[in-house]
This record gives sequence, C-alpha cells and structure tokens, in this order.
Amino acid sequence: MYNFLFYFLIELFGVAFMILSFSVVLVYLTIMVLSALEMRDFRKKNKYADYQDIITSPIAPGVSIIAPAFNEASNIVQNAKSLLSLHYGRFEVIIVNDGSKDDTLQRLIEAFELKKTDYAFHPELESQPIRGIYKSPNKSFRRLIVVDKENGGKADALNAGINISQMEILACIDVDCILSSDSITRMVRPFMEETNRKVIAVGGAIGIANNCDVKDGTVTKYRAPETTLGRFQVIEYCRAFLMGRMAWSRINGLMLISGAFGFFKRDLVMAVGGYFPKTVGEDMELVVRMRRYMEEKKIPYKVSFIPDPLCWTEVPEDQDVLSRQRNRWMRGTIETLQLHRKIGFNPRYGILGMISYPFWALFEKFAPIIEIVGLIYTLILMVIGDFSAVYFLGLLLMVYLLSLMVSSFSLLYEQIAFNNYKDRKDLNRLIWIILLEPILIHPKVVLWGIRGHIDFIIGKGGWGKMIRTGFKTAEDRKNIETQSNSI
Repeated sequence: MYNFLFYFLIELFGVAFMILSFSVVLVYLTIMVLSALEMRDFRKKNKYADYQDIITSPIAPGVSIIAPAFNEASNIVQNAKSLLSLHYGRFEVIIVNDGSKDDTLQRLIEAFELKKTDYAFHPELESQPIRGIYKSPNKSFRRLIVVDKENGGKADALNAGINISQMEILACIDVDCILSSDSITRMVRPFMEETNRKVIAVGGAIGIANNCDVKDGTVTKYRAPETTLGRFQVIEYCRAFLMGRMAWSRINGLMLISGAFGFFKRDLVMAVGGYFPKTVGEDMELVVRMRRYMEEKKIPYKVSFIPDPLCWTEVPEDQDVLSRQRNRWMRGTIETLQLHRKIGFNPRYGILGMISYPFWALFEKFAPIIEIVGLIYTLILMVIGDFSAVYFLGLLLMVYLLSLMVSSFSLLYEQIAFNNYKDRKDLNRLIWIILLEPILIHPKVVLWGIRGHIDFIIGKGGWGKMIRTGFKTAEDRKNIETQSNSI
C-alpha cells in the first residue's frame, strides 16, 4: 500500500513538473512577443518626438527629485551637482541625509553655501525626526533642499523627502545613480499623454556603468564590465528591462518599478500612505499598493515604462556583495506578496490579481524552491531506478536552449534599439556569458534565492553592506593606464 502511494506520488509529481516546464516555455515565449511589439510601438511613437517642447510647456508637471543619502561623503557633492544640471523647467532636488555617520552633510553645506532655515511643511507621512532643513542663499542653488534627519532607512528617508516636496511628480532615485540630462523630460511625457486613464507611475530602464566612461553626469562610452559577474548583470538587466518590463507594460501588468529610478504621482503616494519602512522591497510594495488603491476605487489607470537608458548605476561585482543584494531582493518580493496576498487570483483586481501576482509568486518567489525540488526529484528517480537519461537530458537541453533564446533576444533588443555596445569584443564577451550563465552563475542565483527564503522565515532582516568603487571618467581611465604602463 505504501509502495503504491509512493510511486503514485512520484508519477504525479513527474506529470506536474512536465506541465510546469512547458508552461515556463509558453510564458517566456509570450513575454518575448509582447516585449517585441511594445518596443516596436515605442520606437515608432518616439521616432520624431521633440522633447524640448516639454521643457517650455506651461502644462508640464513640476518634479521633486528625492535622493536619500547615507554615508555618501565621497561622491555626494558631484552627485548633487549632476542632479541640479538636469534639463527641465520646473523641478527641485531634495537630498535627504539619513543620519550619515560621515561628513556627508558638512560637505553639502560647504559646497552649496547652505544655511539652516525655518522651512514650513506638513508631516503627513511618518518618518524619523528631522534635525534640520538647509537651503542656499545663492540663487544658483535655489533648486536644492537638503534634509538632515535621524537614521531610519531608505523608505523612511523617502517619506521625509515626500513631506518636504512641493511638486506634482515625485522622482525617487538612488543618490549614487547617474541621470541623463534629458531624463526628466522623457519620464514625465507619459503623465502628459494619457487622457482616458491616469498614469500613476513611470519606470525607467537602468544601465550598468561599470567600466564605462562618465563625463558631466552622462555615460559617454559603453564597455562591458571587466568581471564575469558584471557582464552577467548586463544580460540580466537587458532581460529584466528591455524584455520583462516592456512586456508587462504592454498589458498594464507592471508590479515593480526600480527604486533607483521611478516617477510617481505625489497625490496618490500621499493617499496610500507613502513608503512602507518595514520592508526591504519598498519600491515594489509601493507600486502594488498604489495599484490596489486604483483597482478598489475603480479608477482607470496605467503604470508606464520607458526603455531608454536614462539612468546608470554601478552593480556589485563581488560575489558576497551580489549575494546580499539578491538575498534582499528575494526577501522584499516575499514580503510584498505576503502583505498583498488578498489580490492573488482575485478577479476584482483584474490583470494585477489574475496575471501579475500569480506570475511573481510562481516565477519569482517560488522559482528557486521549484528548482531545488526538481533536483531532489531527479535524485530520487536515480535511487529507485526509475531514471530516464534520455528524458532528463532532453529536458535539460530544452531549459538551456530557452535560457539562450531569452538572453539572446534581450541583447538583440538592446542592439537594435540603442546599440550601446559597439565594440565587437564587448559583444563577444556578452555572448559568452549568455552561453555560460546557466551553468556557472544560475546555480548560485538559485542558492541566493533559497537563502533569502530562509532568512525571511527566521526573521533576519536588513539591507547588508553594499560596497561601490565609484564611476570612472575617461580622464581617470587614462591616468590608470598611464600608471600601469609606467610600472
């Protein structure tokens, strides 16, 4: 009896695993088609667009750029200058010093002639106490506001900045990111275009600046990162932004806007209570909460996405740092899905509840667990002698080819749309990563995801220390090469 039940369960799991495998293939083929259609329409729509009109338009919304900073003394002045130099008519830059232990605040005070002021604001969103608000009497820096507060984390710092903000649109960014000079004009356009439904948020593609040349706050020359992990993330970001989010944007199913570069309607952010400080996935959680609000109020809305490379960041190339980042991402995903489990498979929430939520639960939250269970299942089959080498190799080959196809098309989209990696050597390096990623890197990503699940279960929180080496300008690179040649 027990033997029968055991083998019945083994067969049942085998059928379920086969159905799941083919479902994965079907889902990713669908994503590829949707993203291709969305990219085609986006390029056609923006081929002759004149973004300069937005800068001078009287109906262009004001933008409050909010950048939390914690121990950013080495780069904070340059980053602030870069933000102040953005091309737009009406915007303000709010840098929130979130209880830095270094001299981040002092460097800002000295560089921009800041004075502590009695700044009137209404603290609608809860945050840690504000110690002071600084502005400069120098009209050249009139757009800059610096908020000094007790440490409370990124979400808490953003809430403090939102309380201070005065504009209709909130641009929530990482202070160490590089923004293109025309990034605001491109990101506000969707807010101005929609007439039948309200655009509540706009996300932007994130470019990887490791090993690239940076001049005047813009990446002037793209290069593939020097490390295997860095190149892997180039492919990963292409998959995530140019394929995944373009496809979800097509069906208005976006659940995530990167915390490094996202624009939001301020009135709606205030209506839903701002960022939730008790999660490490504050960016995803806010978008889901805003969408829930709109669905429950039955207000037509859209979450848009701009695939143009308007923001660049430095990704971790150290394995320990990258593992902590992926651990945090997994914990943030689990927290968000847990907080909003009410919407899962709930037709009241439309695409959000019936398509987006199930996808994230199955293909993001449970993906590493499913892969580990599949491995255990294979080992059990080998032990009981019910293992088919032909079936196993065929399934393995199918998964490998699917990975190659998705990654290759993602890189192809990047080359067709933007052609940033013009050097054939860089392209060859990225193609090699596509071939090797499923074997060398993906198993590590799965283990990092499993660790994220374990840490969530045992209640281990926090962001983990993220180490950055800083962006290099062309002049920096020239000096390094000269020093190397002289040794």
